Amino acid sequence: MNPMIHKVLLCCVCVLSGVSYCFGQSTFIPLNDDSYHLIDRLEIKRGKFTEGFHSNVKPFEREAVVALTDSILTEETTNLTSVDRATIGYLRQDSWEWLTSEPSMPDSVAALSRLGSISTDAPVRKRTFFEHPSDLYSLQTEDVDLHVNFASDNYYGAETNTAKNMWFTARGVEIRGIINQKLGFYTFVADNQGIFPRYVRNYVGQYNTPGEGLTKATGRFGLDFLSARGYITFRPLKNIAVQFGHDRNFIGSGYRSMLLSDISSPYLFLKITTQLGKFQYTNLWSSMINFQTPGGGYSRYKTKKYTAMHHLSLNLSDRFNIGIFEAEVFGPDSTHTGFDLNYLNPIIFYRFVESYLGSQDNALLGMDFRWLLAKRMSVYGQFMMDEFLTKYYFSNRGSWTKKYATQIGAKYVDAFGVPNLDLQAEYNMARPYTYSHRDGTRNYTHWRQPLAHPLGANFTEFLTIIRYKPIPRLTAYGTMMWTNKGLDFDEKNWGGNILLDYETRVDDFGNFLTQGTPQFTRLTDLRLSYMLTHNLFLDGRLMWRREEIPQYGFVRKTRLHTIALRYNIPYRQQIF
Repeated sequence: MNPMIHKVLLCCVCVLSGVSYCFGQSTFIPLNDDSYHLIDRLEIKRGKFTEGFHSNVKPFEREAVVALTDSILTEETTNLTSVDRATIGYLRQDSWEWLTSEPSMPDSVAALSRLGSISTDAPVRKRTFFEHPSDLYSLQTEDVDLHVNFASDNYYGAETNTAKNMWFTARGVEIRGIINQKLGFYTFVADNQGIFPRYVRNYVGQYNTPGEGLTKATGRFGLDFLSARGYITFRPLKNIAVQFGHDRNFIGSGYRSMLLSDISSPYLFLKITTQLGKFQYTNLWSSMINFQTPGGGYSRYKTKKYTAMHHLSLNLSDRFNIGIFEAEVFGPDSTHTGFDLNYLNPIIFYRFVESYLGSQDNALLGMDFRWLLAKRMSVYGQFMMDEFLTKYYFSNRGSWTKKYATQIGAKYVDAFGVPNLDLQAEYNMARPYTYSHRDGTRNYTHWRQPLAHPLGANFTEFLTIIRYKPIPRLTAYGTMMWTNKGLDFDEKNWGGNILLDYETRVDDFGNFLTQGTPQFTRLTDLRLSYMLTHNLFLDGRLMWRREEIPQYGFVRKTRLHTIALRYNIPYRQQIF
């Protein structure tokens, strides 16, 4: 047996043998911008952070979200609208296994979880299915807490300038639970087929299907792929949580993340989260896939690559949080042993380890912050640094080593005194060659997909998002996006494609933001979402997109509309 595999198996046996001494551990709410904004809104309106809850590291534990709602209901100092109270009821019902008591909500609000035709007065006879509105089947005994749900996502629509109508169908199952009140588990699998809009298909041609791994072409435009996530989680100590499995992670408070986002395919990881008062320290070790040739194209063969990341989150006050982030990306060729055990040290500066090993891995440093203001706003931001040479970094020579990305944004809830109207504005940028490296085992990608922003590098972006929830079941979303991205031309690497080797750069100096051929994209996405019953949504969508490359006189206008029915699956965001 390979010595490395033997060591890993031995570690797994040791860890699992200690589960009997563990504390209970919650599973996590799947990443979902719609529901995560509802949680964010409640924390903003509360006006202060909740102890043990750091919203800049996602996904959130179900237990932590219920604890946040407990705090809001107990304190009774938060100015809640009737829709906010319905939101709290929805969040608590979605994680009902962590309730210590029934939500303190009016009957009319509690009825939100069920169809209007179903009485809120529960019958004496216990139901076999839908005993709780959030679960198809649930079971609670001394040995196991089990929740089983089916999942489905189906839409149909039309797009201008294309011969085929759009459609998509996904069928799956979701299972979560806790064994002996100590070992949590989660698994999700879905089979997917469909035809995405043309701009998404173009993105797939450059990178891959957003958020997915292996995909197969069906016909001229169709795609067929399998989605799967799964993990186990437990607490060896009261303040330390361990999670191991396949999923995505997200660091930040914005719509995008310049540190680590959920745009890529799920990956295998081990995450250790240590919570000590106002401090939260997260270690994340991952095994990822390099699926590209040295020139950035698709490879017939997949090779391993690895990441070691850590993030320290500190609540400097009840309203101001700051985080420090570091990541190291490396492949087996740089360590000659697969995953080098030196990177398993949870409390060391990874840049030192890189120097200690004499390797040429990809080191990235970053920071993020979040500030709650007047129970109405939150201001947030990020900074990611991919290279640092002092003599060039603070000069105006345009060195290619001046590689960094930034984000600044704000959320405004109950905007201008209008209840349940939330506004968000966000600016993102990444300089040329940021996130890239010499090859696919060291660039900041997984399965040919960026680990940060979907546009890669060499771009500026401005986003505005409007969310309005006039009644508990209905939400209107409006997303506007403006981007300027520098494309490659003349078969030269101008810094926008992070799959390319940065040694093929155009020049060492004279580089500037959006260099190359400018591509301007304008997008407006409008969506109405109505919840028929708990997590069953009817969506209607209209989108306008204009893509322009002035140098070539190229203009492509897209208009599309879709109608969708989805159950227990987040809305598939395709804003780029």
